[in-house]
Amino acid sequence: MSSNQQISIKTLVVDDEIDLEPLVRQKFRRQIRDGIYDFIFAHNGLEALAKLIEFPEIGIILSDINMPEMDGLTLLSKLKELKNPGLKTVIVSAYGDMENIRTAMNRGAFDFVTKPVNFEDLEITINKTMEEILLIRQSQEEHDQLISIRQDLNTAREIQQAILPKTFPPFPGRTDFTIYASMVAAKEVGGDFYDFFMIDADRLGFVIGDVSGKGVPAAIFMAVSRTLIRATGLKGLPTDECMNYVNNLLCNESVSCMFVTVFYGILNTATGEIEYVNGGHNPPYIMSTTGIRKVEMTGGPILGCMEDFNYKSKKIQLLPGERLFLYTDGVTEAFNSLDQCYGDDRLEDFLRSHLASSIEDVVRESMQDVNTFSTGMAQSDDITYLAVSFNGRP
Repeated sequence: MSSNQQISIKTLVVDDEIDLEPLVRQKFRRQIRDGIYDFIFAHNGLEALAKLIEFPEIGIILSDINMPEMDGLTLLSKLKELKNPGLKTVIVSAYGDMENIRTAMNRGAFDFVTKPVNFEDLEITINKTMEEILLIRQSQEEHDQLISIRQDLNTAREIQQAILPKTFPPFPGRTDFTIYASMVAAKEVGGDFYDFFMIDADRLGFVIGDVSGKGVPAAIFMAVSRTLIRATGLKGLPTDECMNYVNNLLCNESVSCMFVTVFYGILNTATGEIEYVNGGHNPPYIMSTTGIRKVEMTGGPILGCMEDFNYKSKKIQLLPGERLFLYTDGVTEAFNSLDQCYGDDRLEDFLRSHLASSIEDVVRESMQDVNTFSTGMAQSDDITYLAVSFNGRP
């Protein structure tokens, strides 16, 4: 224990013996001179309480039991009301006064020293008490830091949720398509994201992504990825050019080998044609009245790893009433108590049983199905959905 740590803990000596103060200062003159000990003196419990207010650095109280105005046992009761775990009391009393010493210990005294005082024993007791107080203070500081981190994470969660569209339907008056999305983070903040935006009157851009890793780093990378894709997509670039540009930016900005899987598509709301690029993401499903089918991959890798990669786009055609169902791997990689994975087969069975449901019901009930499957297990990954229905124009 360093002297700087010790000097931050003042010791209050409470005793009505007038000659005790010069005796203590004489016995510990070297420690006082070197800044190891710092003593404050009071002659009864009332004075001690006043000193505690005057000197909040007091951590140790060496208190006699028998004193005028307020005795040591009453002082202990008052100190207990303070509920300060970093304030420790050492009782100093005659060896024959064991009944009162025992009462003091029951009232919260940390230790005791008997009179006549053995100053070597007292020094050991003071040092031991200081070490305990320093551990408590360190624990309190760490606890305060955790509380601060928790508050920061809650704020980050609110910010992250705020940047994701949550108002549905998002484009009132548009009947030619329907879109719905949802994201539930596994931790306070997540690495999944979704977004959608009107490029012009006839083109709807939409994206779903999953950043590698968890927690704050993933959340920051998620926000960067989502912002870059939106800003680039709104320029009206084809999906492959958009992914080429965003990928190069992410490769230049990526740290700690972070990357993101992305499915970015543009729906022509007049014709139902979707141009898309899949950058290492789970293939979506097309839901129709006759069944489901997977959307072909485009051969593109995850974004943020291979600079100057030329992504290739593909096209699919939705008929009026058909839906595109997108999700992140938090859905298929959810586990139950038997260590079984939810998997593609369960997801496909679920989709086949909900071909007539609205896209909002499909998303909500899929989330419920995954939750039911993984009952009793902590959510291990972010779970995100995005679904688009092409309704056709009247």
